[in-house]
Amino acid sequence: MTKNILIVDDDKELCQLLKRQLQLEGYHAVVSYAGQEGLTAFRKGRFSLVLLDVMLPDKSGFELLTEIRKTSTVPVLMLTARDSEIDKVSGLRMGADDYLTKPFLLNELIARVQSMIRRYTVFSQPDEGEQLHFPGLILDYSKRQAKLNDSLLRLTAKEFELLYFLASEQGRVYTKEQIYTYVWKGTYAYDDSNIMSFISKLRKKIRNEQLQLDYIETVHGIGYRFNPEV
Repeated sequence: MTKNILIVDDDKELCQLLKRQLQLEGYHAVVSYAGQEGLTAFRKGRFSLVLLDVMLPDKSGFELLTEIRKTSTVPVLMLTARDSEIDKVSGLRMGADDYLTKPFLLNELIARVQSMIRRYTVFSQPDEGEQLHFPGLILDYSKRQAKLNDSLLRLTAKEFELLYFLASEQGRVYTKEQIYTYVWKGTYAYDDSNIMSFISKLRKKIRNEQLQLDYIETVHGIGYRFNPEV
């Protein structure tokens, strides 16, 4: 089945270039040149990935990302013309899966797209055997879902990946570098504050008030581990 990709960018020449290249790779690309137009297209279609520019004429890419994350965990690759650490951190904290700074090589973008869609597809393939059960918490790898006390949690794709990564190796301590390398698939840039903020946000979502459990434990001076008895 052909994978649909939504491109939201006000650079029309770039959009058409990306659309042609993605089609050559076997994808179907839908293009929008403004934020609201992109949001409308997203709500009408079914997409395997969104390429989202930070700077849009009517609303920022961050605003559009926030709207997308209200209903979907689809992978989002942010595009920014500014080589700004603030843009990167803001995007990741708001639920983006990765980012590229313009100008970029088409081969690099295609490689990122293929990797992100492949990981998302693997998580989405049904397999009833891929479940992890803990007190009050169930993680379903095949559906990319987490249930807390029988209620479905609203987690982003990255949040679920991080939670499943730690939970699948219960009790093992992972450093921030190991977590970043696995979840973001990139070279660690010693961005400790971003990882700490990301984990703090995840902890709040999975806090089990009934059982008084936090699940993710900080091992001071080393990193984090999944401990369902914390």
